Amino acid sequence: MNYDSKIYLAGHDGMVGSAIMQELHSKGYKNIITRALSELDLRRQEDVEKFINHEKPNVVIIAAAKVGGIVANNTYRAEFLYDNLMIEANIINSAHQIGVEKLLFLGSSCIYPKDAPQPLKEEYLLTNTLEPTNEPYAIAKITGIKLCENYYRQYGDNFFSVMPTNLYGPNDNFNLQTSHVLPALIRKFHEAKTQNSPTVTVWGTGKVYREFLYVEDMANACIELLISINAEDIYSKSISHINIGTGKDLLISELANLVAEIVQYKGQIMYDKSKPDGVYKKLLDVTRLNGLGWREKTSLQDGIKKSYEWFIKNYQE
Repeated sequence: MNYDSKIYLAGHDGMVGSAIMQELHSKGYKNIITRALSELDLRRQEDVEKFINHEKPNVVIIAAAKVGGIVANNTYRAEFLYDNLMIEANIINSAHQIGVEKLLFLGSSCIYPKDAPQPLKEEYLLTNTLEPTNEPYAIAKITGIKLCENYYRQYGDNFFSVMPTNLYGPNDNFNLQTSHVLPALIRKFHEAKTQNSPTVTVWGTGKVYREFLYVEDMANACIELLISINAEDIYSKSISHINIGTGKDLLISELANLVAEIVQYKGQIMYDKSKPDGVYKKLLDVTRLNGLGWREKTSLQDGIKKSYEWFIKNYQE
């Protein structure tokens, strides 16, 4: 990837895409093309093909996706499956048609079986049953991974995938109906503090484990991989993607206590055990990523502080 390469970044205005955009700029890549959803509906094949054929990017990064937490995944199951399938299939096939030099697809750690051994190695993909609450989203992401792999195997296209763990940071989604756990906790504790609420209720038992990665660290890993490896480097090892994470997790109850401390909420934390926990544990094995010389730079405590500062300054319902 050269500094003058024309890079199409799909999903540039989301949390992940905006962090990747910032990372590209910081490394000197300026020839970046984007389109807002109002300008280009990535679910429409004809529109995507016209756009890709007209712009002819050298590199494509797919950070565009319909995303959400347990509630959104379990409520909008058909949309999470359909929208994500169409987005990735349209972009990947259009990139193939014009001979894009390199393509990076971003997946999600929910692709792994719900009862897979821990930590989650890349080769555990498709070895057992998925977690039911986010199965549609996981199936869509697995399809994207396999599209990249098989465009390489059939055509030699330099397309590959990375699997980030749970991400958080600037531009996160703080809507309590559709957000992931960490931004939801930030908002809940902040509102409870400002309203002097004596308690905050957290969904589930608090006794499941989750791993979290600051989104700017994830963006750094993505660009480093784009620069340093090719599809052959992944598929020759009989895997279909590379995990991106910290290799460390904590209980949701520990996370809730940490967020409450950072937000300076002094009330009581309650747990609604009637709500779903999701899988018990989904810690990524990052041996391969670490072997390439990459490790995260931002501690969870520092990352939450930065996220809370961003929330206070920027978030509006």
